[in-house]
Amino acid sequence: MSTSTSKRDHIFHSALSLFAERGFDATTIPMIASDANVGAGTIYRYFENKEVLVNTLFQHYTDLFTKTLEEDYPKEAGIRDQFHHLFQGMVRFTNEHEHALYFIKTHNAAYFLDDNSRSQFNHLLMILEGFIDEGKEKDQIRDLPSKALIAIIFGGFLELFKLIRAGEIEATDDLLAGVEESCWDAVRHHE
Repeated sequence: MSTSTSKRDHIFHSALSLFAERGFDATTIPMIASDANVGAGTIYRYFENKEVLVNTLFQHYTDLFTKTLEEDYPKEAGIRDQFHHLFQGMVRFTNEHEHALYFIKTHNAAYFLDDNSRSQFNHLLMILEGFIDEGKEKDQIRDLPSKALIAIIFGGFLELFKLIRAGEIEATDDLLAGVEESCWDAVRHHE
């Protein structure tokens, strides 16, 4: 930890992990400092308070996740191919940022989020709802509320990655393909 950038990165990583595992209210600045191996005062050099830290984290990871989903999005492809792109984006994002998607999901309606955090999350939600709504219009996705369908996909996906992180199952290509197909079956329109 020779540079201030690496200290900030350690703080960011520790805060993400602790907020995801314990939640905002149960996580203290001293806990983050201890986990990041820095003094509590060091955190305050980078972030005015815990709310600024959590909003900075939320905005950073929501933006990264949004960019992951938007990158090379197959707008002209069919709904199933678009779903495949979104699912693979969730897998890539979760592999690159272990706790981030769970953190976003569990904190997206939190009282401490500022307007910028809410705006970024709403942009992410618009992408997902846009996909769902297009699929409904084409009669390829169930006619249920978009947020319910998003919850079905993300809930199953996040529980899967919890089991993988715990070492209870192995993340093989066959497993991920099967889970993707199961998530698609859960939201697609059945004749």
